[in-house]
Amino acid sequence: MDSVNVVWTESSENKSTIRQDSTTQIIFDEDTNRLNGHVEDQNVPATFRKLSKTQIFTLISTASLNFSSMICYSILGPFFPQEALKKGVSSTVIGLIFGCFAFFNFSTSLILGKHLVQIGAKFMFVTGMFVSGIATILFGMLDKTPDGPIFIALCFVVRSVDAIGFGAAMTASFSILAKAFPNNIATAMGCLEIFTGLGFVLGPPIGGLLYESFGYEIPFIVLGCVVLLMVPLNMFILPRYDAVPSKDSFWALLTCPKVMLMCFTMVSLSTSLGVLDPTLSLFVIDKFHLKVGYVGLVFLGLALSYSLSSPLLGLISDRFPGLRKWILIIGNLGSAFCFFLLGPAPIFQIESKLWMFVLMLLLDGFCIGLVGIPVYPEMLSCAYEHGFEEGLSTLGLVSGVFGAMWALGSFLGPTFGGYLNERLHFEWTAAIQGLFPLVAGILCAIYYLWEGMAVRKRSNLLMANSTVQEREHLIKEEK
Repeated sequence: MDSVNVVWTESSENKSTIRQDSTTQIIFDEDTNRLNGHVEDQNVPATFRKLSKTQIFTLISTASLNFSSMICYSILGPFFPQEALKKGVSSTVIGLIFGCFAFFNFSTSLILGKHLVQIGAKFMFVTGMFVSGIATILFGMLDKTPDGPIFIALCFVVRSVDAIGFGAAMTASFSILAKAFPNNIATAMGCLEIFTGLGFVLGPPIGGLLYESFGYEIPFIVLGCVVLLMVPLNMFILPRYDAVPSKDSFWALLTCPKVMLMCFTMVSLSTSLGVLDPTLSLFVIDKFHLKVGYVGLVFLGLALSYSLSSPLLGLISDRFPGLRKWILIIGNLGSAFCFFLLGPAPIFQIESKLWMFVLMLLLDGFCIGLVGIPVYPEMLSCAYEHGFEEGLSTLGLVSGVFGAMWALGSFLGPTFGGYLNERLHFEWTAAIQGLFPLVAGILCAIYYLWEGMAVRKRSNLLMANSTVQEREHLIKEEK
């Protein structure tokens, strides 16, 4: 094929025209980053690395959400379990307080994902951030409440409201991001995970230091105000996306075998993170005698390796979709290995060392990136393969399922993590958790092996049919 001459021409509709000599004309829409036409030259896509204004504003908005929401979520880890123990709360109930956030997040993601188009993605995004910021500030006031049942009840109420706001904002965020970057969703998600990791990294040390310096209230008030400051920013810059509701349903999506596998993988992944919320700080303080301020620094290992590796993993996932299956398998098995040695498991009879503990967190952060980044594009491509309409409605369904499965694991992790830690201690808790990614890795390997065999079988059948048709055509010509 002759080389393609690329010419950019701006129009009032924010579109550009590509011409090949005088016969081929393809329209590139910068708002959707899609080609309206067909180009076979492999060098042409490199031209579309320029981001439109809509895409830039979308990235800024979703980055602000990822950072602010994660920093508020992660500040509880270093000091809340100790504060709750002083209030007469057991380890099991502490796990339930962490877990209730995910339970309501799960419900919110499914319901609002289904009705995303009717509510409006931008309205859901901004309102969710506002509710989450207010709830974060209110959570900082709970130390003034009486010990026992009243404190516990208010913890559940405020965390539940925070979860509803967080779930609304994140469901809208995934849909908006996929709408703005339909051909590079994994790369976009990977880049934004830098801000997720940054929030996760800064939350524990900032929360721990503010707690030691000013007490319980200040960490929540300061970071809650940060979230509220992001609200007017997003009201101004976040683009509005309108769409027509489709007839597709969650049930039709969840019955797809690959989607079911990705759902289990997401639950396993978020359980791995959630189980550490009520247990890791208690283990580190008891085992290695670290101060609360330094406990937050231990969280750095996992979050830092995850956030730094995510952009590269997203780029690889988009450039080489065929590698996603291997990325998922390796990531799951690697995460299982890390949890087996995090304690380490008593059956290995290895003495726990701080350097080894931090090393396993570093490695697990990378493995979590390996698993988490390819899941959303795999679910989305599966939905389109099964006839779902391309548009914001389908993106809402996929984002709802994605967020719901993450939330389900985030509920199960702290809930059972707190219970197991109280009964069996951290070493066995981490080892039992390692079984989930191990099973997920094995299931991924089995499914992709079956899928590959099915594809080869269909390919051979098509080739055989084609050969028969060609023979019949030749016979007719000879006659």
